[in-house]
Amino acid sequence: MDNNAQGGKAYGFLKSQQEEKLNSINEAFLSDSKFADEEDLATKLDMFKQKYMEFDLNDKGDIDMMGLKRMLEKLGLAKTHLELKKMMSEVAGGPSKDTISYHDFLNMMLGKRNAILKLILMFEGMGKEQEQKDAGPPSRKTFADLP
Repeated sequence: MDNNAQGGKAYGFLKSQQEEKLNSINEAFLSDSKFADEEDLATKLDMFKQKYMEFDLNDKGDIDMMGLKRMLEKLGLAKTHLELKKMMSEVAGGPSKDTISYHDFLNMMLGKRNAILKLILMFEGMGKEQEQKDAGPPSRKTFADLP
């Protein structure tokens, strides 16, 4: 069932507005001296932007609890409400926040801390690259396979 059936055009507009917002945040990260020695920063930021936009973003362009839940379910990793809350507070840097902003998301992906969500997304990304190399059927990856 598609919630966006009534406003495909509006939805497209929202998406492009969101993308512009994300692009401007990417620009800020590119000029941030903190990330000056990050290899291929522009490429990574572009990749993270694409990944971020795969989530169902709320009207502010943030990932909320439902967006996170749906994304993880898509990846075959259903989580309990408590696990989701923990993941969100890990990324957002505080239990009071119930959304993940793109800024939080980038800080997580570029940061040194290994948030659970970061590991999942990196793992999923590696899985995708593997699938393109292997012509055979991809093996089912489970959480137990994570290092």
